Amino acid sequence: MVNATATLLVRVGCEFVYQAGADTPAILLIRPEDVGHRVRSEAWQAEPVVAYHDFRDLYGNRSRRLTLPAGTVHLRYDADVEISPEPADTDWSARQNAVEDLPDDTLVYTRPSRFCQSDELASEAWDRFGDTEPGWPRVQAICDYVHDALAFQYGTSFPNTSAVDALRAGTGVCRDYAQLAVTFCRALNIPARYAFGYLPDIEVPPPTSPMDFCAWFEAYLGDRWWTFDPRNNVRRVGHIAIARGRDALDTAMVTTYGDARLTGMTVWADRVA
Repeated sequence: MVNATATLLVRVGCEFVYQAGADTPAILLIRPEDVGHRVRSEAWQAEPVVAYHDFRDLYGNRSRRLTLPAGTVHLRYDADVEISPEPADTDWSARQNAVEDLPDDTLVYTRPSRFCQSDELASEAWDRFGDTEPGWPRVQAICDYVHDALAFQYGTSFPNTSAVDALRAGTGVCRDYAQLAVTFCRALNIPARYAFGYLPDIEVPPPTSPMDFCAWFEAYLGDRWWTFDPRNNVRRVGHIAIARGRDALDTAMVTTYGDARLTGMTVWADRVA
């Protein structure tokens, strides 16, 4: 939970412009979860105005369902979120659980998924990390390796790029770093789930590229989920999660069912002075 006596205020949000050839059903995943932070205020806008309803998906993510009308559609979300001023929690003593002791609801995150083929990389995972100390040191060793194994480069990753694809290519974006680390963790029987959301540039040098959504992952050690970010590979302030799932397929920010083309996108995540 957020410590009410010491918080930072961050403004987050996004805007999408779609060109729809016909009325197109869609699902949005752009609203932060109230886990580890608190959404203090939020506003939705759609031009033209559309009907919608909200629901929880299979993984508990807060989703919005609507239909994009034919023509140009603008969708905008804007929120003020209170977060902890401290970096993501760290506990080098956090232990790896025996599979038979894992909670039932973590088991889905030990299995291969479409973009995290842990069965295909199992031998490589055990060769590389089998001698590391189980628990936090093992997960951190995975993050260290993934951070060095991939070169961050826009334009090298596509919606169907898997962890195996990224490893073989040696390049990717934040989703590829997260999916590859998830894959290695699962191959070693560590529950790991993909996460994406907003990450403000707090206590780090400002980037030269425009703000975008960010992906990281969470590993289950001891009795809880812990945040790890192999792309940055430092304990950052302000991971504001929108959604979690087996891989990027489960957490698509917008899913459309028909003739709709994304023609513009803007994302913001800025500390409020």
